[in-house]
Amino acid sequence: MNKDEAGGNWKQLKGKVKEKWGKLTDDDMTIVEGKRDQLVGKIQERYGYGKDQAEKELSEWETHNNHRF
Repeated sequence: MNKDEAGGNWKQLKGKVKEKWGKLTDDDMTIVEGKRDQLVGKIQERYGYGKDQAEKELSEWETHNNHRF
């Protein structure tokens, strides 16, 4: 997978991520840019979750959407 393909995949995925976690902003998504640990941190920040809860929700979302960060 080249850089353009990875970028295109992220553009598609960030729409799905924002459907699930609507409190995440476009700026949040720019910062995350496909990095799982940063996405977990932003979910924690916006929703007031502990790390375990954010990890659990993201893992469930990944399974449902057949994607791994």
